[in-house]
Amino acid sequence: MDIDKELEEIFDDPLVNLTPKEVELFDMPKKMRDVAKKKEGADHIAQHKPCEDFDLFRPLFQKVHQELRTGRRSLVRITKTANLVEGRCYIVDGQMLLLEKIKEMKRGKNYLPDGRTRCIYENGTESDILLQTLRKNVVGRGFAITELQEETEKAFFAPNEVTEKDTVTGYIYVLQSLSNEEAIREQKDLYKIGFTTNSVEERIANAQNEPTYLMAPVKVVAVYKVVNLHSQKFEDILHQVLKRAQFHISVIDEKGNRHIPKEWFVVPLVIVDSIIEKIVTGTIANQIYNPELKSLEEVMKKKLSSYDTTGMKILALKVKRVDFDEIIKGTKKTEKRVLKQSTIKKYTYENESDGKRYLRRFDALRLSVGYHNDSESALVEVVDTTFADGIVTFLLGRILEYP
Repeated sequence: MDIDKELEEIFDDPLVNLTPKEVELFDMPKKMRDVAKKKEGADHIAQHKPCEDFDLFRPLFQKVHQELRTGRRSLVRITKTANLVEGRCYIVDGQMLLLEKIKEMKRGKNYLPDGRTRCIYENGTESDILLQTLRKNVVGRGFAITELQEETEKAFFAPNEVTEKDTVTGYIYVLQSLSNEEAIREQKDLYKIGFTTNSVEERIANAQNEPTYLMAPVKVVAVYKVVNLHSQKFEDILHQVLKRAQFHISVIDEKGNRHIPKEWFVVPLVIVDSIIEKIVTGTIANQIYNPELKSLEEVMKKKLSSYDTTGMKILALKVKRVDFDEIIKGTKKTEKRVLKQSTIKKYTYENESDGKRYLRRFDALRLSVGYHNDSESALVEVVDTTFADGIVTFLLGRILEYP
């Protein structure tokens, strides 16, 4: 190891001498500071404290990080109404946490599940943050981490979970839009498929005023009563199966804001019935809908990474198909990211000894196309990392692993 060269690279780090404009990236606006102070005061009970049994959880965090690096898991955005699930990992402000337990579940003022939680953080602390506060943090400042296929199947389909004491936990519904918009009215086989813990009638009562229902009344086509079904798992599986049939349209709400609903799909009703039946019976594994053939087909599981990444620092990034193809062909040698307040901790770190901020150095990028578990991916060497004009640039080298 060339110590002199490493020291030279550190002191030449472009983040050491920032322009006034770039320094602003690291300052929290006054409005955000005021909001943060209010939140700290309102939720003072949920302060972090050392996790005494952290040794039990450390291997889990290490395992999930490894599976993120190898592409077996990925980061996904969630909606503000999504249910957070016990035993699942999330990212908030660049730090991974485990929602270990939800205590005394109840309904909040917005009718969503709420209650004190036990959250374990990868830095060795824990907190009893409210479930709704955690949900807001994940939605606004983080991601959910997808489950492995085998985990989803085990948790979702275990037959010994269903007993004679089981009660209805929700309803899967299929809706048809009654919108007068030409693009919607003329689209054949357009359905919204969702899950609710309340009655479907209650859920759609205000459909004409909600973007998720295309700002129009809807017709109930089918309703399925289910037990022991987690809404988040149902949505994960449904979107995985129907990802190629998603209907892409934007709608404007009463305030003039633009929304892109995600639960509308162009698929024949007979296929919808088959998908839901397979989800409920546990036979949906490795199935995907083919819009061209209008049928379900089996897909091969993604090949696991065989490249030895032991000791390597790897950054997982999502890229567009055109950029991915050019990188694989060798015609694109850089990958750039804008440094923002939301990504500062991802691409930089603060040195406690001098209080200055430096670029994080990675050995390779795990590049994936899109946000699905079976996305095409590649492991690409990082030769150098630079920073200028608010842009972090990764200089790419060899393709270490593809496909």
